Amino acid sequence: MTQSKTITGEVFASVWDALEDTPAEAAHMRLRSELMTAIRHVVSTWGVTQAAAARRLNVTQPRLNDLLRGRINNFGLDALIVLAARAGLNVRMQIERTAA
Repeated sequence: MTQSKTITGEVFASVWDALEDTPAEAAHMRLRSELMTAIRHVVSTWGVTQAAAARRLNVTQPRLNDLLRGRINNFGLDALIVLAARAGLNVRMQIERTAA
């Protein structure tokens, strides 16, 4: 998103639909958000320090901290898929037709 928007009285299916300029951008952000949430959940179950979790994911501790704090703009979809695999998650894509 390159500009701020004023939203009044509109109802959106998700926050990303409200924030992003196109349905494609919203879908991309939704996928990134879901991956970050899943990875964050797995890391929280490990019961280890951020430094140990970062080593397990083969990233720096500051990079892991960005993920845990939800800094979504610091992560592309491809990087999140790699991190999900390192966290032991199986990522699958589901493709559906949108309502016409």
